[in-house]
Amino acid sequence: MDDKHKKIAKELMNYMGCILLAIGFAFAFHTYVFAKSYVVGPSMQPTFNNNDVIFLEKISTETGHINRGEVIVFNSKDENNDDYIKRVIGIAGDKIDIKDGKVYLNEKLLSENYLQQGTVTDPNSINTEYIIPEGYIFVMGDNRGNSTDSRILGPINLKDVKGHVIFRAYPFDKISTF
Repeated sequence: MDDKHKKIAKELMNYMGCILLAIGFAFAFHTYVFAKSYVVGPSMQPTFNNNDVIFLEKISTETGHINRGEVIVFNSKDENNDDYIKRVIGIAGDKIDIKDGKVYLNEKLLSENYLQQGTVTDPNSINTEYIIPEGYIFVMGDNRGNSTDSRILGPINLKDVKGHVIFRAYPFDKISTF
């Protein structure tokens, strides 16, 4: 092979290396940092609606750092392995009480300004009191009358959380950060 062909081969190898590095970086970024998702169903109305496009931050879930009030996406572990979107109400060690249509966090009425006025929270089970174990969180949908959440599923394992919502990109008239 002459020098000209060696130079072209070397350039092609450099380009291939750059392309593979970019693909690897994009894969790692999507897996561990930031991902797009879609809202399916009405369980988070009025905050999110069906077909909203959202972006998730994933670093906090990799480190196990989830805060009360954050909206998260998690694997439901149902027969279809559906992803659910819900709001974190309680973290490990918290006590959740649902009584008289209201939610109490560690024996104090939880201020839930994201709910529509007049929303009633039913326990949806015989159990009205929950103590959240280590490594788990308690979640509920903002549309309390139409949400399969921890009142039915029980506490959610942190390992099943895919990320928390940081940005709504669609619909365009509702673009916002969270």
